[in-house]
Order: sequence, then C-alpha cells, then structure tokens
Amino acid sequence: MENYFRPSPNSFKNTFCVFQEMPMENTNNLKIQYDSKSGSKYYYTELGMYRLSNHWGRLANSKWRLEPLQPETSLKFKLGFALWENFYPDNAIEELYYLEVNFEKNTVNYQHKNNPQYDGKAFLRTTFETTKRIKQVRNIMYLTSWAKYLENDDIDYLRENISAELIYSNKTLEQIKKEFM
Repeated sequence: MENYFRPSPNSFKNTFCVFQEMPMENTNNLKIQYDSKSGSKYYYTELGMYRLSNHWGRLANSKWRLEPLQPETSLKFKLGFALWENFYPDNAIEELYYLEVNFEKNTVNYQHKNNPQYDGKAFLRTTFETTKRIKQVRNIMYLTSWAKYLENDDIDYLRENISAELIYSNKTLEQIKKEFM
C-alpha cells in the first residue's frame, strides 16, 4: 500500500491562506485525498496542498483566496497550491489583517500580518474592520461621486492619497476627506 502525506483534519480550521493558481497538469500524478461535499478536491504533498475548486474566499471557518495565473484562465474549476507555512491563524477578535492596493490593476486585497512581505507599516485590523475598509477603498477606487466636494480636481491623486490614509492610519473616511477640502 502506498504511503501518502496527510495532515491532521483540524489543520485548516480558522486559517487564512493565499493560494497560487497552477496548471491542471500539476496534479496528474497525485491522488485525491479528500473530496468535499461542495465538490472541492484536495491533494496533499509534503510541501503543501493543492485544491481544485470552483469557489474561493470564505470557506466554512477559513478564508482562502486564489491568486490567478497571468493571463487568467477561463476555467470554472481552478487549481491552487499553497505551502503549509502559508496557512496563518484566523479569528474575529485579533487585529490580524492589513490592506494592499494595486493601482495598476485597480485592486485592493487583505493580507495576514504573518505574511513575510508585511513591512509593519499598514495598519492592522480585525476581520470586521478590514472588511469595512476594503469597501471604503473600493468605493474610492471605482466611484467618482465622493470627489465632487473636494478642492483637488486630480482624481488619481485623490484616490491614491485617500486610499493610503485608509490603509496606513486609523482615521475615519470622513476625517480623511475633510483634510482634502
């Protein structure tokens, strides 16, 4: 009988993880080790986990995000891989999350403070506070109605500076807008 690496079933409860999308061929020689009721398939290796799924984000008691391949694939089911060390603890009480904005791609995402790329500058928040800030930053990035009462006509300048204040401070959006009036 073949010997397969298998983590503890409770290893993934209350975790945050960012998976990297991989080509489907990466699991050709692997055996499915867990098939969930929702249709996701899991392959475990000594280095990490492959997950084949058509849904990402909030999963039961965990937050797992998929970073897509470039260029993005049109497949409904996507294969993601994450190293074991990239599964970080999650809960609703601690200030575990910070925001990252990519103005070139016009995106905002949250990351875990245990991410080795965290430089300690972005403000840490709870899950609830993070969700609220993401919505505010997205509104600043995608909408224009908020800018009509501000004195600066350079919307790109305003977007970058207001978003930065939302990420790097604990000021309210109203306080930040007043600074630009």
